[in-house]
Order: sequence, then C-alpha cells, then structure tokens
Amino acid sequence: MGRQIWKAGTFEYPIPAALVSVGDYQNSNLLTIAWTGIINSNPPMCYISVRKERYSYDIINKNREFVINLTNKKLVRVTDWCGVRSGSKFDKFEEMHLTKEKAKFIKCPIVSESPVALECKVVETKDLGSHTMFIAKILSIDVDEKYIDKNGAFDISKCELIAYANGGYYELGKKLGTFGYSVRKKKNKEKR
Repeated sequence: MGRQIWKAGTFEYPIPAALVSVGDYQNSNLLTIAWTGIINSNPPMCYISVRKERYSYDIINKNREFVINLTNKKLVRVTDWCGVRSGSKFDKFEEMHLTKEKAKFIKCPIVSESPVALECKVVETKDLGSHTMFIAKILSIDVDEKYIDKNGAFDISKCELIAYANGGYYELGKKLGTFGYSVRKKKNKEKR
C-alpha cells in the first residue's frame, strides 16, 4: 500500500470543539469554534479564527474579548446546535438551557456547564482570507471545582472532553502517557 496525495486543505485532526462566548452578560452570543489553539506560553496566549460573515465576528471585533469554553460529552448536542444556528435569530443560552456565569476579568459570560473556560483579551487581529484570527492573552482559566482532585490538581480524565475530526465529534479516550515519559530514567530497584 502506498500513500495518496490530496490537495491542500484543513485536515489536521483532532481539533477542539469549543463554545466561544462573546458580548456582555446581558447581550451575549455563543458560537462553536474548531479553529482555536494555544500559541504562546509566556505570556499565555491563544487564538480563535472566525469568518467575517458570522454574527459574532462584529461583536468580537468591537469588544476585543471572548471566552473559550471547553466542551464535553454532555455538551456535544449544544456544541453542534450553536455551530449551525445564528445568534442573530436565537438566544443560544436560552435555547440550549445554558447558565451564564460572570467572568472575573472580562464582560463576556462563561458557560457554567463547561468544565474549563479561558477568559481572553484580544491583542491583535490578522485577516487570513476566509477567516480572521483573533490573537488573545489568556487572562484567567476558570475550572469547575468538581474536576479538582483531593490534592488540588485538575483531573482532566473526569471532564469527558470532546474533539472534532473530519465531520464528527469524538470523546477523548484514555491517557497513554505523560509528558516526558519516553525519556524518563527508570528507578534502579536492585537490592544491594
């Protein structure tokens, strides 16, 4: 068996299926974003890419802030629905029975049902063609306390996070290793 060459496209999977909240607590919207990720560690920075024709585009461009709400198995239908319905016609929080929670550093609400929310402040925009990339500083990471273990650490295995790949939503599976495990020295267990 050989390899096939396809034309260039967006085939880097899996990717997040995130609910992004925009606006303020009274006048907010949600949109589903797959084009998102971390771009810097110090300072912590991320991006979202949004089409100009999306209802939320002008809101983000004006307010210069957003919240990336990670999604899980319980939110998969909500995530899909918010990606195919326009905020110009629906109050997505109301339609999907989601709870708004006040953010600490920005005016956009957090989706209370989300296990993790990143409060973000836009520092730069880049027009890339079909999408505009909003580059932002991460001001805060808001974590639902039910995912904190007895030692105060975040237990991601309890979140049931989802990803998007090739037209489908997938629940993330079991942990296969930890960062650096492939080069970690084994402890000498021989008795002397």
